[in-house]
Amino acid sequence: MTTLTALALNCTLKDDPSEDSSTDRMIAVLAQHFGDHDVTITDTIRIAAHNVKPGVTSDEGDGDDWPGIRAKILAADILIFGGPIWMGQLGSVGKRVLERLDAFISETDDQGRMPSYGKVAVAAIVGNEDGAHFSSAQIFQSLNDVGFTIPAVAACYWVGEAMGSTDFKDLAAVPDKVTDTAKMVGSNAAHLAGLLKRSTYPG
Repeated sequence: MTTLTALALNCTLKDDPSEDSSTDRMIAVLAQHFGDHDVTITDTIRIAAHNVKPGVTSDEGDGDDWPGIRAKILAADILIFGGPIWMGQLGSVGKRVLERLDAFISETDDQGRMPSYGKVAVAAIVGNEDGAHFSSAQIFQSLNDVGFTIPAVAACYWVGEAMGSTDFKDLAAVPDKVTDTAKMVGSNAAHLAGLLKRSTYPG
């Protein structure tokens, strides 16, 4: 059996790790179902609690926390990219992460493979407004551009009533549809990551 690991990035706008985050709750739902496939979540990193500088390189100089986060991303087999919807689209913290990952395009090996080749990515999206499909489109196209592989059924999301005030973290129970989707995300991502770990892209 291939041992697999996953790293979760929580791109909430909340910078205090002690403050409840709906994105954290959705990541926890996915983590439960990844566990059913022997995938270990090595860490959940709240990006806003770190000094991730703007830019498109892997190291933006003194005080930049990104190099350490980047190393953890590349050490894992699966990336769980979690983020909230704001104004109908992925929030700004998530976009900054995607911009920093752009550096992979110029960091290829002798076969032209980016450091993320062989890594699988899925999304955990929450919001109390429309925009889950648009946000997942932004995430998946960007992550695919920088070398990640996207499995079938790769996004687990929840959106509340339009113009409502209820957040995912406020729900008394996880909706059945979210649970069913999380099961499929976990199963498909673990299967694909196992295949790629045993035999990655030739370049």
